[in-house]
Amino acid sequence: MAFGSPKVSILAAGFPRKVSTVAIAIGGLASFFVFGLLLRLSYPNSSSVSGLFYGIGTPEQVDIPLSLSNHTVKGLQKSSDINTLEKNLTSDSSSDSPDIVNTKIPPPDYSDRKLETPLTQDKENMVSSDTTEKTAVGSGESETGFSKAGDTPNTSSPPHDDSETASAEPECDLYHGSWFYDPGVPLYTNNSCPVLTQMQNCQGNGRPDKGYESWRWKPSQCELPRFDARKFLELMKGKTLAFIGDSVARNQMESMLCLLWQVETPVNRGSRKMQRWYFKSSSVMVARIWSSWLVHQFNEKFDYAPEGVTKLKLDLPDERLMEAIPKFDVVVLSSGHWFAKQSVYILNEEIVGGQLWWPDKAKPMKVNNVEAFGISVETILKSMANHPNYTGLTIVRTFSPDHYEGGAWNTGGSCTGKEEPILPGKLVKNGFTEIMHEKQATGYNRAVDKVSNSLKLKLKLMDITEAFGYRHDGHPGPYRSPDPNKITKRGPDGRPPPQDCLHWCMPGPVDTWNEMVLELIRRDFEGSGKRKSSSS
Repeated sequence: MAFGSPKVSILAAGFPRKVSTVAIAIGGLASFFVFGLLLRLSYPNSSSVSGLFYGIGTPEQVDIPLSLSNHTVKGLQKSSDINTLEKNLTSDSSSDSPDIVNTKIPPPDYSDRKLETPLTQDKENMVSSDTTEKTAVGSGESETGFSKAGDTPNTSSPPHDDSETASAEPECDLYHGSWFYDPGVPLYTNNSCPVLTQMQNCQGNGRPDKGYESWRWKPSQCELPRFDARKFLELMKGKTLAFIGDSVARNQMESMLCLLWQVETPVNRGSRKMQRWYFKSSSVMVARIWSSWLVHQFNEKFDYAPEGVTKLKLDLPDERLMEAIPKFDVVVLSSGHWFAKQSVYILNEEIVGGQLWWPDKAKPMKVNNVEAFGISVETILKSMANHPNYTGLTIVRTFSPDHYEGGAWNTGGSCTGKEEPILPGKLVKNGFTEIMHEKQATGYNRAVDKVSNSLKLKLKLMDITEAFGYRHDGHPGPYRSPDPNKITKRGPDGRPPPQDCLHWCMPGPVDTWNEMVLELIRRDFEGSGKRKSSSS
């Protein structure tokens, strides 16, 4: 026992020293974790904290644009990649981007827009990821073009929101996508619709091919439903839809009637001033008013412009149109092609220009025909938006492209033999179509910018120009009449026969316009509540 006593005393003496060492170690470890916790609170980004603790993070991985979605940023390791992505998403890309209709800012100009320039793959990926987050409707862009049924549709431009003026939630862009072949039959035939104009009755006039009837439009980010006549009549119950404008407006109105005729035969209530077709089951009226320029026109002598030459007061709307619109709930405007015809332009009671008419060649014109078109669009839209008794939805269908090749309609232009849409990347620019589309969009944007936010809700731009640039196969061409002896092929000298490469065969691509009209009506009526019906 005596031998063991010193050992016990040594253990007893050493124990306090070990306890103090352990206490110090525990205190140091606790301080380390407290320090780490403070750092984490200071740098809430988990990747940056990991980098600071373990030395694997870099500032390049932390500096991420807030506008990007997580799956867009994933995999980016260099600050240059992120900076390039952010720059492309925020920079002005008007060279290949369409306008965006917005209730807070006026849409950008179309002036540098290129129709057939495809996106690079990097831009496609950026548009896809950014737009998917905003719209939650899927993605899949590439060049504008066409595909057989089952192929992935594609587009040449980033999508834009065509209905931000109607609701806070962005809607799918209808106007950028691709054409695909649907072997299903069209919703009507030339024999099942008695009202189509003979010149657009391509099958009745002997056109041998039918494939042009079966190409359908697929927006990049969503589906455009086939036209549902019963859905249309239900949405428009007790209301009136009016097509106002030129012969292309008539073309579209007849397409609408043919689509609706398949479920109900309407009653003709028209007059010399206005075509009107009444669907009794739903009290829906479809009307049409002829207005070549949509602004005030007259033929009497004015200043040094003689009698007999059409004069246009570009700052005054067509008074016949303005008298009629209180009866309408939805108006589709069509214009532009008559600005190629002879006319004199008047602004503020002064002659400012003319088309195919200008007596003093030494004196420069202030306004040419394309500028006049833009002014006319602004005039009619502001007048309709501010009309005290019109509360309807106004849809501006953009300039309908023609496809005369090798000349104009009166100088040997032709679309003979076109049986399928133009291939992706093969679209040839039409300078007149491009500039007319630009001026129309500019006039629209100016009008939207000058009306109140509540009135902006009444204006929609239905931008069909680019998509229909690919449909050179959809025109009557030489099949303009039922004459069995008509010439349909080029002569021995290579000259084409007279033909129509402006209007559209029925059935045919023009029916897509009314699918878009139905979708815009649905969005407006279902998104913001049905508008009060006006008397028919």
